[in-house]
Amino acid sequence: MSDMSSHPGATGTAVLYRMVMPDHICPYGLKARDLLRRSGYEVEDHHLTSREETDAFKAKHKVTTTPQVFIGGRRIGGYDDLRRFLGKRVTDPEATSYRPVIALFAMTALMAMAASHAVTGSPFTVRAAEWFIGFSMIVLALLKLQNVESFATMVLNYDLLARRWVPYSYVYPFAEGLAGVLMVAGALTWLSVPVALFIGSVGAVSVFKAVYVDRRELKCACVGGSSKVPLGFVSLTENLMMIAMAIWMVLAAAGITNGAAHAIAAPAEDAATMVSPGEAWASTAGYKAAHQAIR
Repeated sequence: MSDMSSHPGATGTAVLYRMVMPDHICPYGLKARDLLRRSGYEVEDHHLTSREETDAFKAKHKVTTTPQVFIGGRRIGGYDDLRRFLGKRVTDPEATSYRPVIALFAMTALMAMAASHAVTGSPFTVRAAEWFIGFSMIVLALLKLQNVESFATMVLNYDLLARRWVPYSYVYPFAEGLAGVLMVAGALTWLSVPVALFIGSVGAVSVFKAVYVDRRELKCACVGGSSKVPLGFVSLTENLMMIAMAIWMVLAAAGITNGAAHAIAAPAEDAATMVSPGEAWASTAGYKAAHQAIR
C-alpha cells in the first residue's frame, strides 16, 4: 500500500467516477470527493451522466456500485473502501451504539436548562430537572411513534405485559407521550402520575428480568423500533425516571418536598418578589404561583 494511505495530508491525484444525473446526484460520490480533497488529493472528477453510462462503467471495471476511486492506477473502491484506505474508521450499520440515547438525553437536558433560564433566570433549578424528565419522555415517545409497528414488534421481545396483551405494545408510546406532556404542563396530575407509574414499573420489571435474570442480549426499543441500542441500563433508566418523576409529583402535591428547592441559583433581583418561603416551589402549582408573583 502506498505511504499516502496512512497520511491524511498526502498529496497526489485521485480519479473519481460518480453518478451525476439530472434526477440523481450520488451522495456518496460527494462525500468521496470531499474526503479526497480534505486528505490532500487533487481530484479528477468524472461524471456518469446516464444509467447507460453507469452500467457500462460497472461492466468495464467489474464493480456493482459507484462511486469508484482510483489512486496511482489502483482501484480503491467506493466510499467505505476509501475511508479504510485512508486509515479512517468505517461504521458498522449493524453495530450496537449508545450514541442515540446520549445525544437525546444531552439535548433534553439542554432544553430543560434553557427553559428554566428563560423563566427563572437560572438553568439550575429543580424545575429544570423535572422538565428534563418530562422532555425526555416526550422525545422518547416521539421516536417510538415514528414507526409504531416496528416499536411494537421489538418491545414484544421482552415486555411482560405486551406479551400477555399485544395491544399494550401499541398503546405504550402514546401513554408515555401523554404522561410527559402532562408532567411538563403540570396538568391533570391525577392522570399523568398513575400512567407514568404503571408503564415505568412494568417496563423496569420487564427489562430487569430480560437482561439481569434471563441474561438475554436484545436491542432496546426505547428510542424506536430500528434502534441499535443494547437493552439494559438505558431502558431501565428510562423507566426508573418515569417512576421517580411520578413519585416526586405525588410528594410535591402532598406538600412533602422542600419548598425552597426551586430557588436554587435564582437571580438576586427576583428574591424580593418571590412568594413566601413556605410556598411549594417543588410542585408545578407552586411554581406557577411564584412565577405570577414575579411577573
